[in-house]
Amino acid sequence: MEEPTTRHCVGARPDGRAVVTPMSSILGESGEAVFSAVLRANQLHARISTSASYCDNWTDPEPATEFGTFHLIDSGVCWVRSNALPQPVRLAAGDLVLFPDGAAHLLAASADPRSPPETRFTSMLCGEFSFATGKRNAIIDALPSCLVVREQESGMQFRQLAQLMLYEARSTSFGSRTVIDKMADTLFVMAVRHYIEHAAERRGLLAALYDPRLSRALEALHSKPGHDWSVASLADIANMSRTAFAKHFGDVLGTGPIEYLTQWRMMEAKRLLTEPRMSVAAIADRLGYQTEAAFRRAFKRVTGVGPGQVRRRAGLIDEGSDDEESAG
Repeated sequence: MEEPTTRHCVGARPDGRAVVTPMSSILGESGEAVFSAVLRANQLHARISTSASYCDNWTDPEPATEFGTFHLIDSGVCWVRSNALPQPVRLAAGDLVLFPDGAAHLLAASADPRSPPETRFTSMLCGEFSFATGKRNAIIDALPSCLVVREQESGMQFRQLAQLMLYEARSTSFGSRTVIDKMADTLFVMAVRHYIEHAAERRGLLAALYDPRLSRALEALHSKPGHDWSVASLADIANMSRTAFAKHFGDVLGTGPIEYLTQWRMMEAKRLLTEPRMSVAAIADRLGYQTEAAFRRAFKRVTGVGPGQVRRRAGLIDEGSDDEESAG
């Protein structure tokens, strides 16, 4: 998912007028580049699963799922209860609730089932999202178990996107479902951006993006994964001593710089292995491995599967083939 060179985020002044600020001024150029690279490598896919309507004193239990889930309120009021929340949350029209790791939750007409509902009718769009690289990745790990974006706090771009999605959901025009699913990808990115801008505390990758020293090192590492990086060379880019950089990197990201580099190489490998024109040997060379065999061993050690299995799942080699070495 390529993004334009210049990006903006929109906030709101007390008088309600939009305030447009370059996205790079929030994260910094390095942080923005890393976020875009990670998002692109993880290959986000979001879709609308249902357009739901409820009436009277309704409840709708949502079990835990392997996908992330979200609900965008169209009309009425929805209360959300979950172990991921300290207390029930009230949502109104235009509000979004998102469960990045697919936590179980309950949607209901009121905070207390014994109380009458505030509105008789409620409608919403419900959807799910996943990543080609799997449920566990740096973006999901850095987000809370539940994320709420209020319509009044979301900014003009988010509100316009949500309104367009809700309009398309009510439309009978050809291709409406495809249009909504494409916009759902953007909705997720905007929700993450809202969290980055407003979170009181950040963790993992999102915390590192705000650290100028770490973000410079991460941008170099992400942009040239095949380079022969060392802790010392990355520390030089961060303008820190080797020891201080290694400790700070581990404290923020929960892993060492070289371990992070290996994980990033494997994430890029998963993406590249689905490209028909890229051979396994070419991927190994691009990611800094001296031999194809060394890359294959590293890939299987980190991901648990061989490169040939990834290609087979992508339909690039025959299902009946079991020759791992010929799968490139």
